[in-house]
Amino acid sequence: MAKGDFRLSDVVLDESIGRSTPDVEHERAVAIFDLVEENSFEPVGHSGGPYHLKLSLVDSKLVFTITTEGGEDVATHILSLTPFRRIIKDYFMICESYYEAIRSATPSRIESIDMGRRGIHNEGSQTLMDRLDGKVRLDFDTARRLFTLVCVLYWRG
Repeated sequence: MAKGDFRLSDVVLDESIGRSTPDVEHERAVAIFDLVEENSFEPVGHSGGPYHLKLSLVDSKLVFTITTEGGEDVATHILSLTPFRRIIKDYFMICESYYEAIRSATPSRIESIDMGRRGIHNEGSQTLMDRLDGKVRLDFDTARRLFTLVCVLYWRG
């Protein structure tokens, strides 16, 4: 194990997440690929990874199970999804508006909707960072990718 290798090398969705339509499964795979491709992930108090992250849903809570690549338990964190519900709902609504706008709106209208979409995504990413504060240090780009994955967990297609 290389000391100080603070990154995710694998992300797995537990069976508790459930499977969905092929489109949703594709979006989940893309979100996981993007997250693993580039991230900064440092469980507080651990000497280094790389890490595997298993996400599951238990009693409407998001469970982060973190292990090393060798399978050593690092930490398990359970996050209430309540602080994310409104943000995710707003994010899906603005995404629908964005996809509608792409078909018929002016470029300036599309740009303004996209700015709103990015703003809500940033809010969700910051909320995720705040909820993991003191547990896992991650940079904002990693929080954005992880929040994308949390959103895709809710997407029904």
